[in-house]
Amino acid sequence: MANERPTGLKANKGIELLTWATPNGWKASIMLEELKEAYGKEYTWQPINIGQNIQKEPWFTKLGPNGRIPVIVDHDQGGFAVQEGLAILAYLTRHYDPDHKFSFIDPFDVSRAEQWMAWQHGGLGPMQGQANHFNRYAKEIIPYAMQRYTGETERLVGILDNQLKDKDYLVGNKYSIADIASFGWVNVLRASGVDLDAFPNLKSWWERILARPAVQKGLAVPSPSSISNEAYLQRMAEDQEYAQKERELKQKIEEAKEQYGYKYSSP
Repeated sequence: MANERPTGLKANKGIELLTWATPNGWKASIMLEELKEAYGKEYTWQPINIGQNIQKEPWFTKLGPNGRIPVIVDHDQGGFAVQEGLAILAYLTRHYDPDHKFSFIDPFDVSRAEQWMAWQHGGLGPMQGQANHFNRYAKEIIPYAMQRYTGETERLVGILDNQLKDKDYLVGNKYSIADIASFGWVNVLRASGVDLDAFPNLKSWWERILARPAVQKGLAVPSPSSISNEAYLQRMAEDQEYAQKERELKQKIEEAKEQYGYKYSSP
């Protein structure tokens, strides 16, 4: 199914998810799998291969004007469409989490969850995304950009690590949409040029969430990622050519940090 090329919606009831295997896409697929396990809430999905720019086609942008995944369509609510991961998490729990298994009743905890979701949406995701771009995909090596965005990603994950030093989860000491919002980005942290082992509280949190069956299922929609932390370490161990290129990339990042006098500091 991950090789399909959608040309429009295919369901007529329930939630339909349009997504790809990215940190933002995982927010929706993990949440939907959690709702399926907790309440029996079924959903359908279609793969939106962002490398083929399907998310820019008119039928898609009619549903998600920003031309980005994920988008959900609630066929049981007149085909109501929701774009952006934060908004999708809020919508799904507001409408389909009556027992607040993944959300909150207490207004202060509601606010705390909103704060961490906004923090991810405005900070961790954009900064780590830029680190990925300038470390791996830019047509030219730009040392300032490499150290700037890798360093800012380190600063931000340091904030998470500190928040988790005496708790298992970010808000109310329970697994929630606040955790789901950031989990996908932490799940590809190694491929972003950041050493997850340097943040032990965060690593334990990541392992705790990764062990959830619904999370495993959500990470497989529409197909498993080749840049998750686990896949990255496996490839490093099995592919010597890849490992050598990764060591060279790490060296370039360290040289960029030295060139601009970077020093880790968080917050």
